[in-house]
Amino acid sequence: MKNPTLTIRTIDSLEDLQKVHALESIVWSVEDTVPTSHTIATVKNGGLILGAFDEDRLIGFQYSFPGFDGKSIYLYSHSLGIHPDYRRLGIGEQLKVAQKKVALEKGYDRIVWTYDPLETVNANLNLHKLRAVVVDYTENAYGEMEDGMNNGIPTDRFTVEWNIREQPTDSAPIDLDKVHSLVETSVDNGFLHAEHMNWQTDHQKLIVPVPANFQELKQHDLTAAIIWREKTREIFKGCLSNGWIVTDLLKHPENNEGYVYILEKRGNYDGN
Repeated sequence: MKNPTLTIRTIDSLEDLQKVHALESIVWSVEDTVPTSHTIATVKNGGLILGAFDEDRLIGFQYSFPGFDGKSIYLYSHSLGIHPDYRRLGIGEQLKVAQKKVALEKGYDRIVWTYDPLETVNANLNLHKLRAVVVDYTENAYGEMEDGMNNGIPTDRFTVEWNIREQPTDSAPIDLDKVHSLVETSVDNGFLHAEHMNWQTDHQKLIVPVPANFQELKQHDLTAAIIWREKTREIFKGCLSNGWIVTDLLKHPENNEGYVYILEKRGNYDGN
């Protein structure tokens, strides 16, 4: 697929919202689509839907609506989908940048969303490029799901916060070889496997390795994928409930088959 002639704009017409509904059914499934009646209500009541167009063809969208945590209002970014023919062209990142711009214009200070901790493409965008941070972990957030991405494994999710009015400072380089890893790993048949855990948290920073190709691993060895889910769940829930946040994702220092999450104490982090 050659690079499209890309235009990103807000969507609020019935015709375009019906196109979003149709694209959702391609990206996920008909059962997982948001009714057009809901998206119409969303855009008329403080929400935001952005469309990425290749000329007149809708090839990507981002859907968000107002949220409230008991203290402040934020924009909750519910879904972002790209047509299969246009993936890995950076369109998702462009949609998030556009979302930030429009959210600021609407008066929002913060955007919140969730993603699967073991999906490193999403993690790279959310943490490394956008400089959002992970503040919470929810076990099996959506229950059992039957789509290809989620079938066969609990739907655990990170909660991400993006403070869009603050300009992140440049992070100092990290010597990953000197940072304590909470999981020992091995490589077998081209996949990173989780071995035993090293529960030591008396450090300034911590790293948690994850496989680079989780969906491929799941197809190859579902048991190994479930082990990754269980071990990372225990670690992230324990750390995030004890003052740590997840601040970045970097390539594994030793294995091309993996990445590592960077964890820092909330009070020590100055990236946002």
